[in-house]
Amino acid sequence: MKSRDLEFLFEVGSLRNIPRAWIQHLGVSVASNLEHTMRVVFLALLIARREKKGDENTIIKMALVHDLAETRAADMAYVHKVYTKSDEARAARDLFASTSFADLEKTLEKYEKRDSIEAKIVKDADNLDIDIELKEYEEQGHKLPAKWAPMRKFVRDKKLYTKTAKKLWDEVQKSNVAQWHMDANKWKKMPNAGK
Repeated sequence: MKSRDLEFLFEVGSLRNIPRAWIQHLGVSVASNLEHTMRVVFLALLIARREKKGDENTIIKMALVHDLAETRAADMAYVHKVYTKSDEARAARDLFASTSFADLEKTLEKYEKRDSIEAKIVKDADNLDIDIELKEYEEQGHKLPAKWAPMRKFVRDKKLYTKTAKKLWDEVQKSNVAQWHMDANKWKKMPNAGK
């Protein structure tokens, strides 16, 4: 049987072309699925390390594949999901078939069940990435993040699994999006700059 490994890699790359569906509701350019996945990986690791729970290898794998089936099933926003049922399990099965990554189908299935600490951590990271992105839009002067605030507070209180994720949500609300680059600028890091 022919390996589909290269096809799989091209398909993963196509995630850069899949905007997350909530662009319809925000009306602004949102992170691509691929960009979202990258931050989810690091958010999940951060939650795991602060919680001191979960196997990091499993968490990384889950975070990497948590939205991968969307290359075939697309991303659906919260309104779409009220009316449409996506067959992401079939999409994942076809995506991983005949690749060196076939074992990751089981990883994705475990994530979808949400019955392990690893799956709960990754889902928390998936949710928190939305709040971080909303904070970035707030910094740019968009009004929609304020309108979403009550729903995101509901997610914080009722949908996040870990105490760490709830604390991170609180931290995001008080955070300064620009702080990291303001502290890293040359005027602070290089005393002789501009002389």
